[in-house]
Amino acid sequence: MQSNLKKLMKEKGTTILGLADETGLSSRTIQRARDERIELCTLKTLAVIAEALGVGVKQLFDEARP
Repeated sequence: MQSNLKKLMKEKGTTILGLADETGLSSRTIQRARDERIELCTLKTLAVIAEALGVGVKQLFDEARP
């Protein structure tokens, strides 16, 4: 699974610290969601991030195809 969070954050003009502040999540969690460790994030966490960015959860990542 590939994270789209870095790209979405850039499009929305937000930083890791800004998104952490807006969502109440730790900056470490935001960093984890920005890379391949997005698979370790709960759906609840992804929903909070997606809502803050004004996108759907599905837009946060691309599924890897075998």
